[in-house]
Amino acid sequence: MQCKIDNLDMKILSYLQSDSRKPFLEIARELNVSGGTIHSRVNRLREEGVIQGTKIVLDYDRLGHSVVAFIGIRLAKAGQFKEIQEKLKSIPQIVELHYTTGTYSLWAKIIVENMPGLYALLGEKLQSLDAIQSTETFVILNTTFSRDLSLHVRDQDICQSRDNRRA
Repeated sequence: MQCKIDNLDMKILSYLQSDSRKPFLEIARELNVSGGTIHSRVNRLREEGVIQGTKIVLDYDRLGHSVVAFIGIRLAKAGQFKEIQEKLKSIPQIVELHYTTGTYSLWAKIIVENMPGLYALLGEKLQSLDAIQSTETFVILNTTFSRDLSLHVRDQDICQSRDNRRA
């Protein structure tokens, strides 16, 4: 279900997307509104699930985890997705898991210390699961960029029109 947000909400999201630690009062000054407006709007966006948290972006290579890869996973039976997702969720090296169309039932992003760590993850944790028919690994040699979707503010309200509930 789409949320009900307007241009001010989009501007707030853009500021927070570029720096989630930016003080609400600074955002308020730049948008020419009160600090309370920013606070109440951010709270509402959290409650509606638009904002799902904040995070620190780490350089895993500097922390000793130098191998990042995508793993395409073919399931023995497509209906085993719900069963296998919980098992895969328990493996800390899997940082993303996507149920997909196409050649692979699942697409996982993993981060491990080194190639022996990748080998162990594949052999001991993934390929030993009965629900997994096969895997194909794509080691990332270099990440040119990684970014969130850029939000564009429009002249008209976004999504559905607001219900006069302005903060």
